[in-house]
Formats: sequence, C-alpha cells, structure tokens
Amino acid sequence: MKNLTATLLISCPDQHGLVAKIANFIHANNGNIIHADHHTDFTTGLFLSRIEWQLEGFYLPKELIGKAFEAIAESLNAQWKLYFSDHIPRLAIFVSQQDHCLFDLILRQKAKEFIAEIPLIISNHENLKYIADQFGIEFHYFPINKENKQEQENQQLELLEKYNIDLVILAKYMQVLSPNFIEKFPQIINIHHSFLPAFVGAKPYHQAYKRGVKIIGATGHYVTQDLDAGPIIEQNVVRVSHRDEITDLIREGKDLERIVLAKAVRFHLENRVLVYGNRTVVFE
Repeated sequence: MKNLTATLLISCPDQHGLVAKIANFIHANNGNIIHADHHTDFTTGLFLSRIEWQLEGFYLPKELIGKAFEAIAESLNAQWKLYFSDHIPRLAIFVSQQDHCLFDLILRQKAKEFIAEIPLIISNHENLKYIADQFGIEFHYFPINKENKQEQENQQLELLEKYNIDLVILAKYMQVLSPNFIEKFPQIINIHHSFLPAFVGAKPYHQAYKRGVKIIGATGHYVTQDLDAGPIIEQNVVRVSHRDEITDLIREGKDLERIVLAKAVRFHLENRVLVYGNRTVVFE
C-alpha cells in the first residue's frame, strides 16, 4: 500500500475535542496524517473537516476502516465519507456544440492535472464527435426534444451505469436535466457562464451586456433540481468595459469557463469539497 492514502470528509455539530478524537483514531492505528484542514461554521454550528493520511503500515485494511470509524462518527452525530487514492474516477462529459471546455478537460486529463478516466462523451448534437474520435473516447448522440426527453435520458442513465461513471460534467451542455435524471444520478458538475446568482438561465452574456456590467464571471457548481442554484464549488471574474461588445464578453467568458470548470472538477476529484445544505467548503 505504498503511497496509498485515505481521505475523510466529515461534518458534525461543533464540540470540544473533535480534532483530537479523529486524529487519535488515525494515530491509534499507526496512520500518518499528511493533510488536515478544518472549518467551523458558527451560523449553523457545524464543524467541517478534511483529513488525509498514509495507509502504509496502517493497522486496518481498507475494507475495515469505514466500519471501524462508524462508531466514532455515530457518537459525534456526523455525516462523513471516506475515499481512497487508488480509486480512479470515471467521468462522462456532456456537451452540445461548443468545444472549448471539452478540449480543455481532455487535455488536462491527458497532462495528468487531475487523475481520472474519460471513457464517455454524450451530446445532443453530432458536431463534436470528431473530438471523441481524435482521443479514442466513446461518443453517443442523443437528439432531444420535448417528446423524447424522458426516453433519451433513460438511455443516457443506462450508459452511465454501463461505463461505471462516477461523475457527470456538463461542459456547455445546453439542456436542462430532468428531476428524474438528477435524482438517479446526483453527481453532476455544471459550468455556468455567469457569476451566479446573477444572470441565470440562457444567454447570460447578453443579459450582462444589456445591464452594462463592469465584470463578468463564470461559476462551477453541483447540479440540483433548482436551475443554476446548486452548491457553488468555484467562481472567477474578469473586468470588462463599455467598449466591449457581446462578442468580447463571450470570448473573455470562454477563457473563464475553462479555468473555473477545470478547478471545480479537480477539487471534486481530489475530495476537497464538502457540501452542507446548499453551501460548500472547499479545502484547497
């Protein structure tokens, strides 16, 4: 188990001695903590933490760590998840006709900026199939309208199961996923071409231009059944001026979208995001 690590994400009501209790569990089993970060939300009274430790020499085998920690978590009234570094997540990228985020994610994955596999691309258009072919990725085309949406989404869900997908990334997928889809597969990250909560929905750059904004932004967030209102993982902005036309805003926005989506995906894959309610703590 050389270089293998375990990462614990945990949230629970704040109380004295929490860090010591968790650290003692790891120390008592001969674990070496290499990263630890904590946050207390005083509004909700929640303690939130990310702890990563090496498993070389750890007394408990992987399959027993969760069971052993469960008693401690129950005594703390905690919500928690345990991850292991030898699990390589499998991603499905959903796209429509814009290619900039798709290319960026594939190139970053090839450069090992994040550790994951991309076995599947799904689209409601055929335009970007050449990218999938170029990189040897399976491409599936699902034209969608009001009449066939449910049937097409059911087939998409079957593909996600077939390919053992861990995370769906909406990389400029210009379709609203149904509540049924999100309920059955909730692990979804979206890039929204706006600094949410401003300018939700379609054509946010056009909305921003009409409003005469001085900054534009992009938001990477988890998808929920409320449109463009899921927990935010990453955001960024760039200044614009009265001299910029809509095309300038779109060009600047595409650069932001690449960076913001890539960071949101990387934070998720490195198990650095802890969701509570409709908020997140990102342990960078």
